[in-house]
Amino acid sequence: MHKQASGDQSFDRIAEKFDKNIYGTTKGRLRHELLTHYLNDLLPTQPLEVLDAGGGTGIMAQFLLEKGHQVLLNDVSADALQLARQRLGRYGQVQYHLGPVQELPADRHFELVVCHAMLEWLSQPLEVLALLIERIAPGGMLSLSFFNRDAHIFSNLIYGNFDYIDKDFIVPNRVRLNPNNSLHPSEVLDFLHSLGLTVRHKAGIRCFHDYVRDKGIQTSQYEQIKRKELEYGRQHPFVWLGRYFHLIAVKPES
Repeated sequence: MHKQASGDQSFDRIAEKFDKNIYGTTKGRLRHELLTHYLNDLLPTQPLEVLDAGGGTGIMAQFLLEKGHQVLLNDVSADALQLARQRLGRYGQVQYHLGPVQELPADRHFELVVCHAMLEWLSQPLEVLALLIERIAPGGMLSLSFFNRDAHIFSNLIYGNFDYIDKDFIVPNRVRLNPNNSLHPSEVLDFLHSLGLTVRHKAGIRCFHDYVRDKGIQTSQYEQIKRKELEYGRQHPFVWLGRYFHLIAVKPES
């Protein structure tokens, strides 16, 4: 029986709804396609041993498996992993781990650790991030994306949600599909540097998709939006405006 840290979010009983609400929208589709584009560009071509931490229903794991990598898919939600097993049933090079990352075997290390859209659901995100970095083999890589607190503030400013900001985004009836704990990109970058990692890539994910005035173009002009997201997502100042922040970092050889 695993123990989940107090305040951490699990998607048991709502995993199917979460899967549809996230990946059945242009927001989720665009986030996933931007991340896979950058991974295609930056990951080695040879098969890697990968930890997909907080990998949920297996959307990113499927991309990695199709690239020939071996994947250990981790999540705290049994319901999410059940959906992942259905999605990934035809792949032989996948394993599953139910429980928090703190319960992963301490002596097992990975050439790539993927942690996408997980930290914002945790009560102590940087502590968990430090544990994940310990699981990276020397010279291995980290692909990390997280909900951008700076962009969260900016979006609520332009929507006029001033009271929500003043309350530090804490409301009595929190929606379970809303992230709990966004992070400042500068804070995460400083943290990685303090642990000796070298950041090789950083990009904003959905730098303007969520801000467009006419929401209809999110669907009607999706491909044009995607092209512009890729064009501007790694450029200053747009990189800092993405609703999610993505980075790839490398652990020292020793």
